[in-house]
Amino acid sequence: MKFDYSWGKTRNDLLAGVTVAAISLPQAMAYALIAGVDPRFGLYSAIVVTLVASIFGSSSHLINGPTNAISLVVFSALGFFNSGNGLEAYQAMFLLGIMIGCIQILIAVFKLGDLTRYISESVVIGFMAGAGTLVGLTQLGNLTGLRDRGTGQQHVLYRIWLTLSGGHVNPRALGIGLGTIVLVVLLRTLARKYQLPQLDMLMALIIAALVAAAFGWSKPGHDGTTVISVVGSVPRSLPMPHIPRIQLWWVKQMSGSALAIAFLGLLEALAIAKSIANTTRQTLDYNRQCLAEGLANLTGGFFQCLPGSGSLTRSAINFQAGAVSRVSGVFAAGTVALTMVALAPFARYIPKAALAGLLCVTAVRLVDWKRLSYAMRASRYDSRLVLVTAFSAIFISVEFSILIGVALSILMFVPRAASLRWTELIVSNDRVVRERLPDDPPCTAMLLYDLEGELFFGAAPELDRCFDHLKLRTEAENIRHVILRLKRTRNPDMVALERFDHFLHDMQERGVTVLLCGVRPGFAKGMVNLRFYDWLPADRIFPEEPEKFSATLRAVRHVYDVLENNFCDHCVQAEFAGTGQRPLYYLV
Repeated sequence: MKFDYSWGKTRNDLLAGVTVAAISLPQAMAYALIAGVDPRFGLYSAIVVTLVASIFGSSSHLINGPTNAISLVVFSALGFFNSGNGLEAYQAMFLLGIMIGCIQILIAVFKLGDLTRYISESVVIGFMAGAGTLVGLTQLGNLTGLRDRGTGQQHVLYRIWLTLSGGHVNPRALGIGLGTIVLVVLLRTLARKYQLPQLDMLMALIIAALVAAAFGWSKPGHDGTTVISVVGSVPRSLPMPHIPRIQLWWVKQMSGSALAIAFLGLLEALAIAKSIANTTRQTLDYNRQCLAEGLANLTGGFFQCLPGSGSLTRSAINFQAGAVSRVSGVFAAGTVALTMVALAPFARYIPKAALAGLLCVTAVRLVDWKRLSYAMRASRYDSRLVLVTAFSAIFISVEFSILIGVALSILMFVPRAASLRWTELIVSNDRVVRERLPDDPPCTAMLLYDLEGELFFGAAPELDRCFDHLKLRTEAENIRHVILRLKRTRNPDMVALERFDHFLHDMQERGVTVLLCGVRPGFAKGMVNLRFYDWLPADRIFPEEPEKFSATLRAVRHVYDVLENNFCDHCVQAEFAGTGQRPLYYLV
C-alpha cells in the first residue's frame, strides 16, 4: 500500500488540529462541569480519548472526546453518589469509562457495528439539522455576553430562555461574536477565491482575541472580573496512568448506564462520521470505528478521563478547517496537551463570544442544505424521518434523537416490508401468460397467481388473506388446480413456511392440486428442512429456472397435460384444451 502523505496534507491537518484544539479547551471544561466532575478530567479526555480514537479510527474527520450528550448521561449515572463523595464519584467515573470501552470493543469483535449501516440517511440528515440548530441556539448566551442560567437537569431550551431573558446584552461581547462570524465568512471566501490554506477559523479566533486584549476587555480588573467573558484558567497538568478503584456494587449500579452510553456513543459517532463521509465520499469501516471508540474509552478510563464519543461541533470544525486525515485528531490532542503545559496563561484570554461566533458558523455549515432539500422532496417516508429526528434533537434531547429516528424508521419500514402483493395471471388468447385484466374471461381450469414480497412473519396476515381468497374461489368455481408463482418472493421464515404447510394440506384434503413454480433456493431449502417432500409429491414443485426458461410455463403446461376433460369456456375459445406441445410465452 502506497503511503501518500505530503507536506501540504500535513499543513492542512496541523491547521485544522490547532483550530479544533481552540474549541476543545473550553468545551472540554464545560462538559466536565455538566457531568459534575473536575474540569481537568474533561481536558484529559480531549487529549487521550481524542488521540486514541484518531489513531485507530476509520473516519478521516471524526474528532472524539467529551460531548454534551455523553456528559449528561454520565451525570445521571453518577447520581447515586452524595455531593460530598466527590473522590469516590471520580473513581466510579473512571470505572464507568472502562466498562463503556469493554462493551464497545465487544460490539466490534462480534461485528455488530455493521448493523449501523441500516440507519436511514434521512435520520442522519435530520439529526445533523436538529443538532446544528441546537448548537447555534446554545451559543446565543455567549454570543450576547449573557451569563448562562439554569441547571444541567433542565431542558436545554428552557435554559436558553432563562439565559436570554435574565440579563442585558453585552454590546462588546456581541461585537466580538458578530465580528468573528464576519471574519470567518470573509476569510473563507478569500481562501477559496485565491486558493489559500483554510485558516479562516483559526485566524478569526486569533484576531478576535487580539482585539479584545487591545481594548482591555479580556484582562481582569481590580475586582477580578473581565469586561467580556473569557475561557478562564487552564490547568497546567497532563493525564497520568491511574488504576481506578473497583467496587462490585458500583459495577452493578452503573451497568445499565454503561450499556446505554456505549450504544449512544456509537450511534452518535457513526452518525457524524456518515454525515461527513457523504460529502467526502469516504468509505467507512463501521466495525473498525466501533473498535476505536471502545479503545479510546477503555484507555481513557486508565488515564482519569471523562467518557467520550464523536463530537459534532469539533468534527464539523475539523472538516471545515481543511483536515484531510486522522492525523488532524493527533495534532488536536497534542495542541491541547501543549496548551495545558506551556500556553495556559495565554489560552485563558480567548473570548467566549469569539468561540460562540465560530460555533454559530459551524452550526450553519453542519446542515447539508442540498441533501436536506433532496430528502424533504424525495418521499413522505424520508421527510417524516427528517422532521421527527430534527425536532427530537431540539425539543427532546440530542442523545435520544438518533434512537427516536431509528425506531421510527423501523416502525415505518416494517409495514412496507410486510406488504405482500398477489396478482392473478391468465393465459391470453395469443398464448401469453400475463396479468389478468378486468375484461378477461375467467378460467375455470386453473387459478394462476403471482406472489411478490418478503415471506416473513410480518407478511403472514396478507398471506392468510391470499390463501383464504384461493380457497373460496376454488370452492365457488369448482377449480381443481392452482399455480402459485414464487419467483419474486424472498427470505421465507418459519411463520411463512408454516402457512404454506397448512394451505397445501388443506387444499390436498379438498382435492385441489397446488403447484409451486419459480421456487427459489431459500424456499426450497426450508421445504427440505421441514420435510415437505415426505408428503408433497415432487412433481408439484417447479424450481426457479435460468432466464431463457420459465418454471411458470412448465407448470401451466403440466396442468394442461393432466387435465382430462377441459370444458373451460376460456380455454376452449382460445383453443387451449388438448393443445399438446403448442408453445406458450410469459410476459414479464
